[in-house]
Amino acid sequence: MTSELDRDILVTAPPDAGGVRIDRFLATALEDNAALDAPLSRTRIKALIQSGGLFEADAPQIDPSATVRADIEYRLVLPPVRDATPQGQDIPLDILFEDAHLIVINKPAGLVVHPAPGQPDGTLVNALIAHCGTSLTGIGGVMRPGIVHRLDKDTSGVMLA
Repeated sequence: MTSELDRDILVTAPPDAGGVRIDRFLATALEDNAALDAPLSRTRIKALIQSGGLFEADAPQIDPSATVRADIEYRLVLPPVRDATPQGQDIPLDILFEDAHLIVINKPAGLVVHPAPGQPDGTLVNALIAHCGTSLTGIGGVMRPGIVHRLDKDTSGVMLA
C-alpha cells in the first residue's frame, strides 16, 4: 500500500536488460536518477522490493532475485524519508551529578546508548534529549548529547554527557 507521501520512480527495462536480477538492474538504472537525492544501494533496493515497494506492470514484485523482463515498466515506491534526529523520550535516568555543563548518569544494563537501525528509540540519547531539552545544542546548533564514551547494551556503568 502506498501513501500520498511516497515517491514513485518509474524505470522501463531496455531490451538488453532481460534476464538480469531485478535488484541489480534497478541499482544500475537508478545510479544517476535525478529524482533521487542520492543513489540507492542494492541492499536498500532489495529491502524496498521485499517490503512490497516494487511493481512490475502494476503487479507487486517481492522477489529481488527475479529477473527483469525487457520492455516492462517497473515502479519503485520510495517511502518518505524519516527524520534521523533522535526525539526525546521520558525514560527514567539515574543521575549521579548534574550542573550546567555536565551530567553524570549511572547507565543500567539493558539500555542502549545510541539510536541505531535496530533500536531507533528507547535509548539513553532519547532520555537525555527529553531530560536536558535545549541545553544539548552543540556544534552548528544541532541538538545532540555529547556522550563522552559508550557502553554496550548489556553493560552497566557511569557515563558522562
